[in-house]
Amino acid sequence: MGKKSRPLHIYFFPLMASGHMIPLVDMARQFSRHKAKATILLTNLNAAQFSSSIERDKHHHGLDINIRQIKFPNVQVGLPENCESLSSVTTTEMALKFDIAISLLQEPVHELLKQDKADCIVADFFIPWTAQVAEKLRIPRLSFHVSGFFPLCVHHSIIKHKPYIGIHSDSEMFTVPELPHVIKLSKRQVPDFITQESEDPTLKIFENAKKTEEKSYGVIVNSFKELEPDYVDYYRSKIGGRVWHVGPVSLCDKDEDKAQRVKLPTMAAEKCLNWLDTQEPNSVVYVAFGTLSLISDTQLREIAIGLESSGQKFIWAVKYDQHNQDFRLPQGFEERIKDKGLVINGWVPQLMILEHESVGGFLTHCGWNSFLEGITAAVPMITWPNSSDHFDIEKFITEILKIGVQEWSQRTDVKRALIGSEKIAKAVRNVMIGEEAMEMRKRVSCLSNEAKKAIEVGGSSYAEIESLLEELRLNGNI
Repeated sequence: MGKKSRPLHIYFFPLMASGHMIPLVDMARQFSRHKAKATILLTNLNAAQFSSSIERDKHHHGLDINIRQIKFPNVQVGLPENCESLSSVTTTEMALKFDIAISLLQEPVHELLKQDKADCIVADFFIPWTAQVAEKLRIPRLSFHVSGFFPLCVHHSIIKHKPYIGIHSDSEMFTVPELPHVIKLSKRQVPDFITQESEDPTLKIFENAKKTEEKSYGVIVNSFKELEPDYVDYYRSKIGGRVWHVGPVSLCDKDEDKAQRVKLPTMAAEKCLNWLDTQEPNSVVYVAFGTLSLISDTQLREIAIGLESSGQKFIWAVKYDQHNQDFRLPQGFEERIKDKGLVINGWVPQLMILEHESVGGFLTHCGWNSFLEGITAAVPMITWPNSSDHFDIEKFITEILKIGVQEWSQRTDVKRALIGSEKIAKAVRNVMIGEEAMEMRKRVSCLSNEAKKAIEVGGSSYAEIESLLEELRLNGNI
């Protein structure tokens, strides 16, 4: 008999931000279901958020998966003791210190991978020095993007062709060249570091990460072929390089695991789900803006009034304890909406809320993770982009997939302008009621079915993972 090969040992190292950690942890869990040994590298406070779900995977599902904890040098660089996530960063000065702290992890990460005899590292795009670690250890480094193919292709085209040159107004629209669809954006809808003519430190960070990625073994994207086939092909033919689509990684969660995906306050989770159990199917709109979105007190009040006047049931996850310390809901608001709305300050079990049968709409900031979760839950969306690639994803939702509504008349001013309560109410009604709402629901239901097929045996993402793992085994003689 031939010698039995050992499991392929892959390290997963996310950027310290919820929107980056959650999908990469889910990806590690997904790869372990494909018989790889997965080790997730997390700082101490961040590890505590995921330990329950990982222990459950090990003991209930028999998966070969672990968390390796590493001390984050926050105090060493002058950050508060509990600052181990970008969600705790509130100033540019803190952001620079946070970046320095991440860079100081290079040597300890090298030692851990060497000690554990890792065969490969999957690291966040924004931690480029992991390529140097991989090179020293003579193992492959795969770059992970928290976004999808469409926004990656949009930004590639804008950086390459600079179609904004000659555009004098920040609100004037320009066409993004070479894409399979006609996509129009304004300078306000593109990250500042791309369009600013002066040297921008963020652009230097991005360019360094991109150059490093081009020298890496390849790229992993949390998406699936059936969602954006034109842009998978565009990426491979126009951008080049080796890329694998392995998503949606959130579907690695079984029903009993979703509540433990991230450590949450149990009372908040139970309150949300118990309330939803009392509502009619497709009767509730879920409102959430991600962990890093900054929304003014004035805008939060307009949202509250708009939700109330829409006449629709709603559950609103609002975070106003850190950036909006003086925020107060309109006088008498909670009493007036007690029978038709629920407001939760802080974390909620988003996957379970979106997949609940009573939820029929999703007002989202258009982050890729939330967008994919809306897709898999078959929920049409109201788009409220804030920054980064959110404006690209809004175009994808409303113009290409046609599974969402964008009701703001000054599209290019969403970044800065106040959105009035009457527009919010109209958008909520349009995604919840009427013939077009039904058509959007049908379209997103079809995509949901395709997403679930993609990760099952014989599916497009399943096949990509198997192909990647086999290639890594052969190259490593494992």
